[in-house]
Amino acid sequence: MKWSWRLGKFAGVDVYIHATFLVLIGWIALSHWLRARTVEATVTGVAFVLALFACVLLHEYGHALAARKFGISTRDITLLPIGGVARLERMPEEPRQELWVALAGPAVNVAIAAALFLWLQAKNGLEPLANLGVAQGSFLERLMATNVMLALFNLIPAFPMDGGRVLRAILASRMEYTKATQIASGIGQGMAFLLGLAGLLTNPFLIFIALFVWIGATQEAGVAQMRSSLAGVPVQRAMMTDFRALAPGDRLSDAVQLILAGAQQDFPVIAGGQVQGVLTKGDLLVALAQHGEDHLVSEVMRRDIRIADSSDMLATAFERLQECECHSLPVLHNGRLVGLLTAENVGEFLMVQSALGGRRLVGSAAA
Repeated sequence: MKWSWRLGKFAGVDVYIHATFLVLIGWIALSHWLRARTVEATVTGVAFVLALFACVLLHEYGHALAARKFGISTRDITLLPIGGVARLERMPEEPRQELWVALAGPAVNVAIAAALFLWLQAKNGLEPLANLGVAQGSFLERLMATNVMLALFNLIPAFPMDGGRVLRAILASRMEYTKATQIASGIGQGMAFLLGLAGLLTNPFLIFIALFVWIGATQEAGVAQMRSSLAGVPVQRAMMTDFRALAPGDRLSDAVQLILAGAQQDFPVIAGGQVQGVLTKGDLLVALAQHGEDHLVSEVMRRDIRIADSSDMLATAFERLQECECHSLPVLHNGRLVGLLTAENVGEFLMVQSALGGRRLVGSAAA
């Protein structure tokens, strides 16, 4: 994610913090200073936010480690002012797996709250909940209560919260996956409407949450519909077969001519009939600025690339395309390059299928 800084790698997962998180810390520090005018109150306020986001990070690790149990890796975890995001390489395919992965995050918050409760009870440190506030009351008890609220909030049955995925997993165990997603998405949009209405009447911040929920529910339904449309379709039906390739000994000037002559952005590099790498448009522009047009393609191309076979299913290949964060995948048949797969190809294929589907529906109605 852009504007993110890497904090480190823990349990095999890279952790990033978004630049806007620093804005949150600054706002918290300023608000506590203006309220109490003491360094102690300001430091305590910032410390509480940092402790809270440590719990959010553990929440995301709950998802990541549960997914790992089912053979699903996590690309990275990014901390944002609105929470954390764990990017899984793919979503669990079985409803049971998605259920466990979705529940693992809130379960971590419940475990943290339970541990803090036992500690406070052992130390006789529990206070009446009425004494707690955003910036007042026991530090640990406020952290305990916030973890309970995090667990409950994340279990709201609406995407992109964990509760939306729990609901879909339960529905998908009884019906087709796409239909289950559409129902869960519809319920999520209904929740967003109610949150927005409550925001108009009470707290305007709920309107922001409602918008977040509405967009998440809509996107999830769109992704599920796309996966359904691509299911059972081989890559060869959507791949680009009219493409240009380069050789390792070509100059960057040759690639420039190919870019200017057409719309292709990435070029497979072939030697001896085998794909040696891919020269991307971005890498080409950087190399042109640093080395000029006479630089060799072999010194700029990417060698660690993902590929697809022409017989692979389009849905699987498209997920691979998204995972590698590249613009195109070379498509092979019996080890020979036969095409390229890009996101544009997939989008155009879906548009054509949608148009053909509409034509068939019109023909059926006329009949």
